[in-house]
Amino acid sequence: MVHGFISSWRRVLSETKYSLRRGQLGRRRCFSLVAHKAELDKNNVDSIPKLPPFDYSPPPYTGPSAVDILSKRKEYLSPSMFYFYQKPLNLVDGRMQYLFDENGQRYLDAFGGIATVSCGHCHPDVVDAIVNQTKRLQHSTILYLNNAIADFAEALANKLPGNLKVVLFTNSGTEANELAMMIARLYTGCHDIISLRNAYHGNAAGTMGATAQSNWKFNVIQSGVHHAINPDPYRGVFGSEGEKYAKDVQDLIQFGTSGNIAGFISEAIQGVGGIIELAPGYMPVVYSTIKKAGGLCIADEVQAGFARTGSHFWGFENHGVVPDIVTMAKGIGNGIPLGAVVTTPEIAEVLTRRSYFNTFGGNPVCTAAGLAVLKVIEKEKLQENAHVVGSHLKERLTALKDKYDLIGDVRGRGLMLGVELVTDHNLKTPAKLETLHIMEQLKEIGVLVGKGGFYGNVLRMTPPLCFTKEDADFLVDAMDYTMGKM
Repeated sequence: MVHGFISSWRRVLSETKYSLRRGQLGRRRCFSLVAHKAELDKNNVDSIPKLPPFDYSPPPYTGPSAVDILSKRKEYLSPSMFYFYQKPLNLVDGRMQYLFDENGQRYLDAFGGIATVSCGHCHPDVVDAIVNQTKRLQHSTILYLNNAIADFAEALANKLPGNLKVVLFTNSGTEANELAMMIARLYTGCHDIISLRNAYHGNAAGTMGATAQSNWKFNVIQSGVHHAINPDPYRGVFGSEGEKYAKDVQDLIQFGTSGNIAGFISEAIQGVGGIIELAPGYMPVVYSTIKKAGGLCIADEVQAGFARTGSHFWGFENHGVVPDIVTMAKGIGNGIPLGAVVTTPEIAEVLTRRSYFNTFGGNPVCTAAGLAVLKVIEKEKLQENAHVVGSHLKERLTALKDKYDLIGDVRGRGLMLGVELVTDHNLKTPAKLETLHIMEQLKEIGVLVGKGGFYGNVLRMTPPLCFTKEDADFLVDAMDYTMGKM
């Protein structure tokens, strides 16, 4: 997370030695980042896991160096922008599940641009769709007709259950969630919305209210959102008993609202929150409670959607519920700025009370890319691949958990997995510095993973859906090698 990221690295640099647990609890070894790097370099290179072969070499890079870019970034871009790694990567090329830096070094991308690259970097079908549409018409306005937006809306609606068939295009997940919350308030005539603690739904005016982590919330007016106890099977008070968590939603409605609400918004798997899969049995009970209070159910599929969970195309399908509104972004366009809200004709009708307009939402280039993504997912059976490879990866990560006490939990579905690191299993003490250290060492071997959770101690693995079993094995072998040296 952003919170404490820079200060954490300062502590890492100033406190060159710190201890962590490995093997039996209580057994400690001190190590130094510098010493560890030196040991890795001098170690027999044959024992270091090797990247799987890949038939692509990028052309030589002749642009500015990482140092030059960082200097410009510090001078001209927002000071709130942060970056991973002590020496930030200058990534200049990408193909499928791999990325390349300015020196031509190849990296296995196990983060997927934060669960955004669905088909693979520079997938030829998606690139062709973007280029061909750009050559014909880059932008006009939805005030005129164009087949790209209509064709994609039809294809997208056909992937959703029930009467979810009216599509409103946006430019991002934050924007989609903002629109969904406004629609729910207009349709019901109520203002109160229930979200979950630990949730992340965006950083604009309304979505910041629905977001429930102080790391991502500024001290500005955020009204009308109530945050329910998070049904977290690992850290939650009721473990995996979803129905017990669901009672808190009923209590919030009874004691915190007029008894009638606008809606409930949640992710099926909390992404930024640390790959938290909601406790079994929770969603059906909550959806029923919300309906009785006159509210709409909003499924935030920004990260879990588009086949990422493997077993289903949408994350909410894993819970056996059908929402009233679905929001999506990230994997929808394989990296193109694109988001969407899908709802029923009856609910969508509320926007006709006034004029609703989005200049770039439904842009022909973006929607052409979105349609290409849907076709690639189907043609290349990426949902099935996410299930097969994701299950294999999770199985191997779970075996690694049995080997290292530093791993407190392995969770998620398909190719949306998280590994939570703790220094004490009973207290579940977040291993924040150890997480940063492992990320650094994985990068040195050639693996890029993300980081999340409120405490910044969860390794996030959301790679492109073309990830292979060989990639999964390399990722786990690299983790095993790194943790074995600690």
